[in-house]
Amino acid sequence: MGTMYVMHDDVFLGKLDERLQIKHQGERLADVPLLKLQGVVVLGRATMSPSVVDVLLERNIPLSFLTRYGKYRGRLEPEVTRNIFVRRGQWTAAGDTETARTAVRGFVRGKLKNYRSLLQRKQRDGEGLDVTGAIQQLQGGAIAALPKTPTIDQLRGYEGAGSAAYFGVFNQLLQGTPFEFTHRNRRPPKDPVNSLLSLGYALLRHDVQSALNIVGFDPYLGYLHTERYGRPSLALDVMEEFRPLVVDAMVLSLLKKPNGLGLGDFEQEPLNGAVSLTGDGLKRFLRAYEEKKQSEFKHPVMGRKCTYQEAFEIQGRLLAKFLMGEIESYPPLVLR
Repeated sequence: MGTMYVMHDDVFLGKLDERLQIKHQGERLADVPLLKLQGVVVLGRATMSPSVVDVLLERNIPLSFLTRYGKYRGRLEPEVTRNIFVRRGQWTAAGDTETARTAVRGFVRGKLKNYRSLLQRKQRDGEGLDVTGAIQQLQGGAIAALPKTPTIDQLRGYEGAGSAAYFGVFNQLLQGTPFEFTHRNRRPPKDPVNSLLSLGYALLRHDVQSALNIVGFDPYLGYLHTERYGRPSLALDVMEEFRPLVVDAMVLSLLKKPNGLGLGDFEQEPLNGAVSLTGDGLKRFLRAYEEKKQSEFKHPVMGRKCTYQEAFEIQGRLLAKFLMGEIESYPPLVLR
């Protein structure tokens, strides 16, 4: 099953033998074998029995709490692994060190190259779609400059410029649909497209952070994202290359499919204007996200097939090897 998503408000999570049960007002909504669980995500409000907390911690099953708009609220975190050598390498590289700069180049290069590949693929497939200017900005302006960029702050600047070029043409990728995208907005998202992106990125953060915990990292010490209280900076660093591969590609597919999502699958809060999915729309979105995570591809570094779910941990282990000095650079996941 992978990750279980709890979508109803005011549900109760209980444990019966080797199964996790979800109940609402006495009615059983789900009954899942613990053996099949890799994570639990609650979108809304929920209570749980002490036995559920105990078994999730015992079996290293992470539990994350999000709002329906995709805002991260908190996490029940099992103990990190005992691999102190990974964390020592991670902390030794902290600051604007050459090791940190090399890692950041990898994160940014992976993200921007995957942005470029997505645009190139959509331009080949889309009738009348012309995003050549954005592709050239990504390649000639941002990606080409990365090897010679001397500081992390400047690398952040190229990451921002590349993202601006990409999202500047994102609306063109939605042609043929009733949806529009003008700019990235969040906290809360004010339109359907931003609502899907925010929710997808929040789910991606849960998965990447879980993978980094398995490897043995401290997810709160990153390099591209600055240190901030409560921010899992390293998880945000590593998930950058996965944003276009997993979330953006899935969102575009859902909005373009005849049986995907339509305007009727969204609702808006009257007070703050926040847009979120309806119950039925949320179910389809979560199903699509799980299917995307389980889709297979050939990993360019490992030379074998894997799923995106597996790739989260693979990239974490490659980063660990780099920080411990076992390989010369961090190879981001770049797919054509």
